[in-house]
Amino acid sequence: MIIESTISLLLLLIQVPATALLLSRLLKGPRRHPPLKPQQPTPDILGSVSVVVPTLNEALRISPLLAGLSRQSYEVREVIVVDSRSQDGTPELVKAVQEKDPRFRVMTDDPLPPGWVGRPWALHNGFLFSSPDSEWFLGMDADIQPDPGLVASLVKTAQAEGYDLVSLSPQFILQYPGECWLQPALLMTLLYRFDPAGVYTEQPERVMANGQCFLCRRSVLAAVDGYSSAQSSFCDDVTLARNIAAAGFKVGFFDGAKVFKVRMYEGAMETWKEWGRSLDLKDAAESAQIWGDLWLLSAVQGLPLIVVLAYLPISPSPYLPISLVLAVNVFLVIIRFALLLAIAPSYDRKNAQGGWLFWLSPLADPLAVLRIFLSAFRTPKEWRGRKY
Repeated sequence: MIIESTISLLLLLIQVPATALLLSRLLKGPRRHPPLKPQQPTPDILGSVSVVVPTLNEALRISPLLAGLSRQSYEVREVIVVDSRSQDGTPELVKAVQEKDPRFRVMTDDPLPPGWVGRPWALHNGFLFSSPDSEWFLGMDADIQPDPGLVASLVKTAQAEGYDLVSLSPQFILQYPGECWLQPALLMTLLYRFDPAGVYTEQPERVMANGQCFLCRRSVLAAVDGYSSAQSSFCDDVTLARNIAAAGFKVGFFDGAKVFKVRMYEGAMETWKEWGRSLDLKDAAESAQIWGDLWLLSAVQGLPLIVVLAYLPISPSPYLPISLVLAVNVFLVIIRFALLLAIAPSYDRKNAQGGWLFWLSPLADPLAVLRIFLSAFRTPKEWRGRKY
């Protein structure tokens, strides 16, 4: 039992402080801002928003976004699709919508300069090309499906609460068994590391953001020279949001599951490859913060199920450290399943094959934490069809 007791003491040293940190964040949940709901526009926000959408071969995914943006009301002054020389007919789809809705425009961005990643470069071009008369810049991804009243809700929330930048978490659409199991575990790596959506964070380095739906005052974006400060970041949304928060502006991240959906990746393998390599957020954080997050994820997400399964055969034990380790990890497993219940509304599983696997996603936690480790020490060589 000496070896088991020694291992137990080490686990307690690793896990108890991490559990306390996790609880300090989760306890903020009851006072979080409620999920945004669609709102009707009012005359004071007439023509106040320029929407910019970066695209590269998005013909198979962009139609729901174009239809959803057409249903937004008069608060949207213009919709600028910045295309990076798509070869699949993406610009033609936008031009077809433009014939019915003159707010739509499509432009081709300049060749990618050295030091820039494609997405921030396209958004930067869209910002420069957008109307200076718009008060708000709204960056949106081609794979989202906005509900009517989304844009009005964003603007009214930002105005009412004095935010300079607001972004939203979506409702994720799941279709295949593997992603129903893996994707919630990957999402959980974000929930453990940051305050709940809807809780205002005063520390710029802990700010969270989502570029899929990213509303910023045009004057604020101009003050930080557009996307220049995030030009080389593969998580440009978080990098830019933290830079804006560090400059003294108010940044908010809210639950948007009731106002837009997203179908990000097809199947578990694509989810593992594409989403997994951006979740580490290494381009938006210092090394110490990355290592701290890796410690936290290992302690409270990666280890608990493994420890419980390993310690059950030796329980009950007269050795206090062993009993404490088992108790701590059972507690963490309970928290994990409670969080799974909490995030269930953030998933659309109505048409999913094997949607029940969502409830077994805690079994994928060790893999999800491993994915963050692998990503944290690798620079992407390919992203959304571009090679770097």
